[in-house]
Formats: sequence, C-alpha cells, structure tokens
Amino acid sequence: MKYRLLAGGSVLVLTAALSACSPSSGPDSGNGDGRTPVDVWLMRDSVSAQFQKEFTADFERRHPTIDVKIQIQEWDGIGQKITAALASNDAPDVIEAGNTQVAQYAESGGLLDLSDRKGELNGDDWLRGLAEPGSYEGKQYGIPYYAANRVVIYRTDLFEKAGVDAAGIKTREQWIDATAKLNRGGTQGIYLPGQMWYALAGFIWDEGGDLAAESGGKWSGALDTPEALRGMEFYEQLQALGKGPKDSDEDDPPQAEVMAQGQVAQVISTPGGANVIAENNPELKGKLAFFPIPGKTADTPGAVFTGGSDLVVPAAAAHPDEAVTFIKELTGDTWQKKLAVAMSYVPNRTSLASAVADDPGAAAMAVGAANGHATPNTPGWAAVEAENPIKDYMTAVLTGGDPAKEAAKASQDITRAMNAGS
Repeated sequence: MKYRLLAGGSVLVLTAALSACSPSSGPDSGNGDGRTPVDVWLMRDSVSAQFQKEFTADFERRHPTIDVKIQIQEWDGIGQKITAALASNDAPDVIEAGNTQVAQYAESGGLLDLSDRKGELNGDDWLRGLAEPGSYEGKQYGIPYYAANRVVIYRTDLFEKAGVDAAGIKTREQWIDATAKLNRGGTQGIYLPGQMWYALAGFIWDEGGDLAAESGGKWSGALDTPEALRGMEFYEQLQALGKGPKDSDEDDPPQAEVMAQGQVAQVISTPGGANVIAENNPELKGKLAFFPIPGKTADTPGAVFTGGSDLVVPAAAAHPDEAVTFIKELTGDTWQKKLAVAMSYVPNRTSLASAVADDPGAAAMAVGAANGHATPNTPGWAAVEAENPIKDYMTAVLTGGDPAKEAAKASQDITRAMNAGS
C-alpha cells in the first residue's frame, strides 16, 4: 500500500529452484564480468535517490559478485504490471508489493515460498500487519519491508487553549473527554468524515471483531457481530464531536485542507498529513503534533491498519539466491534503521522502533504499529475494496439507520463480493 498509508512448492522444490538458478547455472547468470545481475522493482517514494545510491554502493561493496539494478516503478497501474511480470519468463528478481496485494499474487502461483528463510530474515520479530498479509495458506511469500499507519494529528495551540494535555490521552474514554472539551467555542473537537473505514476497522479490531471471517474455506462479512457493532458505536460517538460530513471519506474534501482552513483540533491521518496542513496554512507550522490512536486501555495502543510494503521473489526470477541476499540486506537492522530515518517510515520489526524516536510523527506511528492489523488475507478482499459496502454502511448508520440491520446488509454484500470468483 502506498504511504499517504500462490501456492508455492515444498522446501525441496524451492531448494532445487534456487540451485538451478545459481550464478553458475547457465549463460544468463552473469554480466560477462563475473557479476550476477539482480533486477529489483521498488516503488516511487519507498526510497529516496540518496538512500538508493548509498544502499547500492554498500551492498555491492559487501557482495562484489552481485550487480544491483533497481528500477523505480509508479503506483498507477502497478498491479497489472506485476501480474504480467509474474506470468512471464522475464520477471525481475525482487518486487516491492503493497502488503495487502501479496495474497492475490501468491494465489496465481507466481511467487516463491520463502517460509524456510524466515529465520535468517528475522521473521520472529516482524510487524504483524506486514507479516500476516505476506503469507498465504500458511506459507510466507512476502518479506516485510516498511510500514505506515494512522495517528492523531492535533493543534497544540487549540489543546492548550482548552486545557487539554495530549500526553494524558491514553484511552478511548480519555480521548472522548478531551475531544468534547475541544468541541466548543467554534472549534471542532475532531474532523472525522463518515466514511473513514480504516479508522472504523481499528475500532472493530480493538473490540475483538473483524471485517470478515473465514469458516470452512469460505469468507463471510462480519460487520454484524457484537464486536463489530461496538466498534461502529464508538466511531459514531467520536464522529459526532465535529462537523465531518457523514457521506464522504477523508479525500472529499481533503481533510488536511479542512484542518488548514478551519478551527479543527484533530484529524486521524498518516503523519505526512501534517506537512500538507502546514503547506496549506503556513501559520500552523510548529503548531501540529502527534499521538497514537488511543486504545481501550492505557497499556495497549489502539489497533490500526498497517499499510506498507513487502518484498517478494517471483517464481520466474533468474537469480533467487541473490534476490534473498538483497532482501536480507535491505530488511536487516542497519538499512531498516536508515530507511526509517530517511523516509519517516516504521521499521519492519518491533525491536527497531527506537530508530524513529527523534521523529515525532514516525515515533507515534511506531507505537501504533505494535498493534497493527491487516485487512482479511484473501485475494477476494480486492473486490470488497473496489465496491466498498463498508462506506455505505457507515453513512447509513450515521444518518439514522438501524446499526444491526445495516450491518447485516453490508455483511451480505461483503460475503458476495469476496466469494464472487469461487
């Protein structure tokens, strides 16, 4: 997923594939200078030009027999491009993929099963919101690369005026109380549009529910469970403490522009939204800060959707051994820390969160990322997002519809969409 926010073979088969594609295996294995080329697709804005230059130079110094060739890809149309590459005999060796898309690519049979490499890639410490969608049918195809998630962006001047200490907001109850105090004198306590379904998902996960559930190999919508209904109830309570439209999402109108123009105390956004707010209203520079979305109890941050990317190796990769070497370096301690600092991302492992301690926005993200989740891990989820009955459900409830009835209807729509191709 862009930051703004395959049935594989057995170990024996994978080992054979790796051996067959080693540098000494054939005429296509080298550059003619004894070096093995590794073709890599990384996405626009996942690395800076300076980071790419420094990483490549260090990697090739440490691995002089490998020649790294990185191509930066555009997000627009990347799904179709990756699908075509995986179906060809000319795929790159490493591809950066949105974490929620890995299951779709894995189902096609176009990815290598990397389950037996998890140990050397620090798999025991991966962020759950990246690792879980990187797996499919019990096998690991995607290696967590970096993460981004939503936090609360707030106006320090409005909080001070209302006598609210952001550092004391650790629970949902405290958040509601603080937002109610802020929602006075022409100030919106929070600008929360009615269709921010990723925020709703977090509240549902906090309650122990989910957007959909699997049983007997079939997926069904789960918005009508008691847990999910409690999540929607909290969303409704929070949304009422502002003037956000009930029938649109955060992009219509762009919530950063709304916060820049009016007396809005808080929005839920990725930290990069603060830059957009300040660009639209330079007077707010130095008046924007962050805190993690609060949870039900003070000892656990609110659940958040973890966006970000995984790295995958196509089954047709010419040099899978070298591909794994590349991934091991890019996702290892040294370069994960440097990437987090350079790009304000959350590192792929919980133990590396301290790398962004000096970046307020990224540090708030890292706290939430420890309770990160992903959307239902099935190729059918793409059809749900394309239709998105969750948004219609939210609007229906916020405009007076019966929550249970509307949730049952939305769950039926989700079930139909997820199983349309089965």
